[in-house]
Amino acid sequence: MEHPERAASGISGKTRLFAVLGDPVEQVRAPQMLNPVFTSLGIDAVLVPVHAPVGQLGEVVRGLQRSLNVDGLLVTVPHKDAVRRFADVNSPAVELAGSANALRRGEDGRWYGENFDGAGFVAGLVGAGHPPTGRRVALVGAGGAGGAIAAALTTAGVARLDVFDHDAARVKSVVDRLSRYAPGRVAAGAEGALGSAHIVVNATPAGLRTGDPLPFDPAALADGTLVADIIMTPRETELLKAAAARGLPVHHGHHMLAHQLGMYLDFFGLSRPAPVGA
Repeated sequence: MEHPERAASGISGKTRLFAVLGDPVEQVRAPQMLNPVFTSLGIDAVLVPVHAPVGQLGEVVRGLQRSLNVDGLLVTVPHKDAVRRFADVNSPAVELAGSANALRRGEDGRWYGENFDGAGFVAGLVGAGHPPTGRRVALVGAGGAGGAIAAALTTAGVARLDVFDHDAARVKSVVDRLSRYAPGRVAAGAEGALGSAHIVVNATPAGLRTGDPLPFDPAALADGTLVADIIMTPRETELLKAAAARGLPVHHGHHMLAHQLGMYLDFFGLSRPAPVGA
């Protein structure tokens, strides 16, 4: 798909549109990270936040898909599971994860679903010096993002993945789906699994709002356990503060999004060499 360079005056009637959908949406950081990239690459496109209430997700998505200058959608909580049904074609990563976090309009007019949460999270771990291969990992949260991260950690070769969630059906869905790929390495979290993990990940929304309870107690973890959070705003979640106060290493949520940026550009057909000096 052709993406013309942005006019010097900024957004115009030719500007291509992308939206990030969530409920809530105030916390999303993708617009402030991707829009400067569009500008630096001279791409005439803009990413805007769209508050899509759970009960109206279908109306919002179908309306955007019928707008012919909308080329793609990014998806955040709590829509990653449900949004799969609005794609005509879903990737193997979506099928393995059970969720999608990006949809794009193809040249053929069909909509394609993809999931970069897991790949971005694992790339962020590796980039920060915490490769998960061969490690024991406990994942708290088996929703849309959690399922994607579980899939990526499994394919990255973790020695064991213990999955926790207050919704037992979610845990069973993730474990059953991934056990077919990695028999014996993925299990429902049991008592003691947090204390024996090398890496513990919060993939729940707990921490987005002031007053949220901690998704787990860092006091239950062994010395040296890495505590990772996928929440990006606030950067220093109460969980990460508590873990740091306990003397544990922490891994912030922004790493996941930062490593997804290039993936998004490729997926949406926006990649091009950066201008000299960009």
